[in-house]
Amino acid sequence: MRCLISILALILLLTSCEDVIEVDTPSEEPRLIIDALIRVDTTQALTNVRIKVRETRSFFESVPPADIQQITLTGIEQGGIASVLLEESPGSGIYAKEINTSALIAEQIILQIDFNDEYFVAYAEFVPTSPINSLQQGDDFLTNENDTEVIVNFTDNGDRDDFYLFDFGFGDYLVTEDEFYQGQDFEFSFFYDEDDVGPGDEVTVGIMGVDEDFYNYMNLLIEQTEEDFGVFETPAITVRGNFINATEIDNINNFNNVDMSDNFALGYFAIVQEFKETLLIE
Repeated sequence: MRCLISILALILLLTSCEDVIEVDTPSEEPRLIIDALIRVDTTQALTNVRIKVRETRSFFESVPPADIQQITLTGIEQGGIASVLLEESPGSGIYAKEINTSALIAEQIILQIDFNDEYFVAYAEFVPTSPINSLQQGDDFLTNENDTEVIVNFTDNGDRDDFYLFDFGFGDYLVTEDEFYQGQDFEFSFFYDEDDVGPGDEVTVGIMGVDEDFYNYMNLLIEQTEEDFGVFETPAITVRGNFINATEIDNINNFNNVDMSDNFALGYFAIVQEFKETLLIE
């Protein structure tokens, strides 16, 4: 009986010490999150354009697909692209269509997303890049001797100012510009964590050409998300991309969205050339 009384007393003591702690979490009106990076292989006649659209939610909620009314790609020049993208499967939030590659790289393209009777618009122009010369495995490590080093080599085009975006898979991206190696061979190392890559695995590295605005956007986004989030997931801090809300713009009496400057979508629309190389890890 004494043992039972002691146990009951302990339970009462523990339960009486419990306090309810309320945590204020960041919240704001839901926004669209748009992943509209169109990667173009210029050796292919058709490009599979896929655009993913979701909505932000409160801090602890998942990020669901957005219910879009319509997504269109339109060329600025007369007779250019005029395509409506269709959802791949109901509720997927991914809209796609195969479009002639020659049309994608020939002119500026406007992307319009109709959502809740509002129109979110961005435009992009194809940006070329240089191919990867070689992709080799190294034997150095960064912080852990089980890291895998991959050495990337490419040659910058000396006739233009280039900005590059590298995709190493696993949500890992890197940006660089040719300010200090214009027209030269450039080589650098990237290190994969042992949890991602090991002997027998294949890694694919992509090099993309981007303009300076997209370079700056990705540089900021990578800095904010490299620890906790994927680059194309919800950013820790709102990073303004190139989408504007054009609902009230009529090009006659109102040609800007100054009155709706805080009503924009997250994400970026870009059309980039991409080269890829694959390496088998030993």
